[in-house]
Parts: sequence; C-alpha cells; structure tokens
Amino acid sequence: MLSLAVTAVIVPGLFATVALPAYAYSAPTTTTAADATEALQELKAAGAQKVSVNAEAAPVPVARDNFSTTSAAEIRRASLAASYAAYSGPNVAALLANPPYPNFNLGGIAAVAQQYVGVPYVYGGADPSGFDCSGFVMYVYAQFGVALPHSASGSAAAGTAISREAALPGDIVILPGHSGIYLGGGMFIDAPEAGRTIQVRPIYENDYYIVRVGI
Repeated sequence: MLSLAVTAVIVPGLFATVALPAYAYSAPTTTTAADATEALQELKAAGAQKVSVNAEAAPVPVARDNFSTTSAAEIRRASLAASYAAYSGPNVAALLANPPYPNFNLGGIAAVAQQYVGVPYVYGGADPSGFDCSGFVMYVYAQFGVALPHSASGSAAAGTAISREAALPGDIVILPGHSGIYLGGGMFIDAPEAGRTIQVRPIYENDYYIVRVGI
C-alpha cells in the first residue's frame, strides 16, 4: 500500500515537471518595420539619444593636420627641373661651332637669357641641365657665336667696362665673384647659388660694373 501511495504521488509530479517548459514557453512576438519606426520615434521623443555635458567640463583641444595645395608655380618649377635634368642638347663648344643666332645683338642676348628662368644652379654647370653664374653667361653668349671664359673674372676681362648709364639689356653685370646678364632698369638675370634657380631680380648690391663684349 505504501509503494502504491508513493507511486501515485511521484509519477504525476514527474509528468508535471517534464511538461512545465511547454506551459512556460511563449512564441516570440514578430516586430514589423512599422513597429521599429514607432519605437525609434518614442526613444527620440524621450530624449534617449541626447547626451548631457557638465557645464564645468573642460574642452579638449583638437589638433588638425596641416595640408597645403601645390601652387601652379611649384608644379611648373618641378616640370622645368625634370626637363632640364634630362637635357641632351648642344654644349658650349657645339654652339660656338654652329651658333643658332649668328648675328650678335644685345637685345637677342637678353631675350635668350630669359628662356632659362627656372634652371637649377649647379656648381660648374654650363648647359641647361644646370648652370653656375659664369656658365650661364657663357652658354647664352655662345649661342651668338661669342666665346667667353667659364669664370666671372674671365667674362669681365673679355669685354670692355662701360658706365652704368650706358648699359643696355644684354650687357654683362660683374659683381664680386659673380656675374649675370643685364636686363635694364637695375634688373639682371643670373644663376644665384646652390639650391636656387635662374631668376630675374634687382642687382642686389652697389658694388658692380657693366661690361660690353664686341667693342
């Protein structure tokens, strides 16, 4: 009788326990797009996406990267430098043997000289891959069949000193240890120094004189 009583109590309990998850389970509710949109609007209305900042909070400085654009002049200089570096044209000797401008004139000297604005300075250079000061003067004059030494003092000795008032574009400007080609109005064109290029600029000091070749 005791066994029957125990069985009568325990067995129904076991069945009830096994069946419990089935009674507790409920199918998930399907959320539609409309429901999700409505829920989002409710969150916005409740301010759930707002952040409060303490008024005493110190602002944190933000560093910005510095960028700059490449100017048209810089692009042109880079292009010129690349083309001049690849120069394979005639040297001074070839120009003297067959000058492209056989009729010497000072105005032509000044005009041709300005074609080389932007050529880099190269110590000892005497062609458009790179010029030093006297190499530049020598190369320009060679195109008109005029041979000059590759030195500022040699260029000075090859011509005749004239007054500044008589100077014309195309004459040679002689400064201490330096030379260039006069362009008029106190301006000249020269190969300045390492790291710079052929440029037109004012004659930068008063200790200079003018030399004219061919007189």
